[in-house]
Amino acid sequence: MSCGIYGCLGGVLLPDGPRRPQATQTLAIHPPRSGIIDRSLPTTGAAMLSKGFLPSSLPEDPMPLFEEWFSGVRKAKAQPNPDSMALATATADGRPSVRVVLCKKLITSPGYVVFFTNYDSRKGGELDANPRAAAVLHWDAFGRQVRLEGPIVRSPAAESDEYFASRALDSRIGAWASLQSQPLDSRKTLLKRVAAEAARFGTHVPRPPHWGGYRLWPETVELWIEGPFRVHDRARWTRTVEPQGDGCAAGHWSAGRLFP
Repeated sequence: MSCGIYGCLGGVLLPDGPRRPQATQTLAIHPPRSGIIDRSLPTTGAAMLSKGFLPSSLPEDPMPLFEEWFSGVRKAKAQPNPDSMALATATADGRPSVRVVLCKKLITSPGYVVFFTNYDSRKGGELDANPRAAAVLHWDAFGRQVRLEGPIVRSPAAESDEYFASRALDSRIGAWASLQSQPLDSRKTLLKRVAAEAARFGTHVPRPPHWGGYRLWPETVELWIEGPFRVHDRARWTRTVEPQGDGCAAGHWSAGRLFP
């Protein structure tokens, strides 16, 4: 079938819309931003990233596909910080707040993601009062997005210690110096605190007791792929997750597609 001046989308003819320039490094991993989806493009530089749309038969577990996207985006190096994750928390009475953290681990089985922060920060206080969160990883260069919702528990001390020890020296000193989310009269005060902590610890900086990791155990995962003319591909997986001791117990996933 010849599409002529129209773009073909799953057998449906749609008029061509505005065409945005396509970055060379993203051609291999993103459907062209025009009416025609070319599935013949080579997968150079990002073979781990899925092409096209979600499979007709959705996988039982979304986490391996999430991990495939995450690894592919990291390897492609087309986004400045592919680990960026918007994290939304709320107070006990439901007042929300959101900020960007870094997704530092993705554990496909039993299924959770890990980020690290100051436990005394605003987000830490809200998670103490209401230990649930929602998160989004959006990779615009690749037309991919992942949404997560579920309960949160603190990481085991060993996990927090291991990651903290891997951080740059200045970052470890900063974790002691910053009273995160507390009022600050001037930047000069902050720099004085950094200098004081550097003098106190030298090169041997232990993890502060108020700093560590959180594990977000998604009971809902949504995977989204950008499509032409906003005819996107979108699916959602749900499961039960119950806090259990220092971790969580998770049930089986149930999958379904959503209108975009």
